[in-house]
Amino acid sequence: MNDRASTALPVADSADRADPAIAASRIPAAPAPVTLRRRLASLVYESVLLFGVIFIAGLAFSLVMQQRNGYTYHRAMSAWIVLVAGLYFVGFWHRGGQTLPMKTWRMRVVGPDGAPPTLGRATLRYLAAWLWFLPPLVLHPLLDLTIPHTLALEAVWFALWAGAARLDRERRFPHDRLAGTRIVAVPR
Repeated sequence: MNDRASTALPVADSADRADPAIAASRIPAAPAPVTLRRRLASLVYESVLLFGVIFIAGLAFSLVMQQRNGYTYHRAMSAWIVLVAGLYFVGFWHRGGQTLPMKTWRMRVVGPDGAPPTLGRATLRYLAAWLWFLPPLVLHPLLDLTIPHTLALEAVWFALWAGAARLDRERRFPHDRLAGTRIVAVPR
């Protein structure tokens, strides 16, 4: 068999030569970035689902530790919840690039190569995503803020963090830039 014939590029048919739009439609395009509105809608759905995951994890912790009130072992419980949430997100992102809300809203987390993120990248994305919430929460005890002031500061910080995606040409959130990931649309 002729080696040149097996490696030759396919010849364009007459329809491709007649209409360049048809030829361009056959070339796979890069996945489109997901709109900010769609990502935030997915975040709301994710919050509802995550509430259930955290509730079950908290209940399991309370039963195992025989916790009688919220102040007993509260630091250990906080660490446990951060671990469980991390296992949830990192596991789904690394395995297929999607959590259930991301599947519903047809979006996927990908690494630089377009595949689901590696375990290290998914973990870095999870840790960097805490920057959505942590800075105002850290300022709460440091500046002796009231809860309403902390919540207002949290709302402003959240809006700034979400708005930062508009400054990126690929519309990535800062934690995606830090982790080298992006969210792409999944076709129907």
